[in-house]
Amino acid sequence: MTTKDERSGRSVYRIQFNDTTDMGAVEDTLLLAILSVGCLHGESAVRLEAGYAINAEERLVVLDAGAPLALAVARVFVGMCSHELGNDAFRVLRGEGTVPKEVAVAS
Repeated sequence: MTTKDERSGRSVYRIQFNDTTDMGAVEDTLLLAILSVGCLHGESAVRLEAGYAINAEERLVVLDAGAPLALAVARVFVGMCSHELGNDAFRVLRGEGTVPKEVAVAS
């Protein structure tokens, strides 16, 4: 079992979408990415490893990148967003931390 303190150094991706991007489409794309990785590796494995948070108002998605299947979800999601929305629709920042229950926007 891991505690919150033990998880604090995990890698995360913060994906910021521009003002014209449909956040409903972003959420649908994320769910499809999760489904896709789950079809390959098993739904339970993905549920255990791949954390995410979405804040549609702030146009931000945070994805866990600290485990192999979480990284796979992030890769599939970014690839699908590039294909469906275009490379200029978002930017990806890699950082350390945890995936919050709700996305807090840095000031």
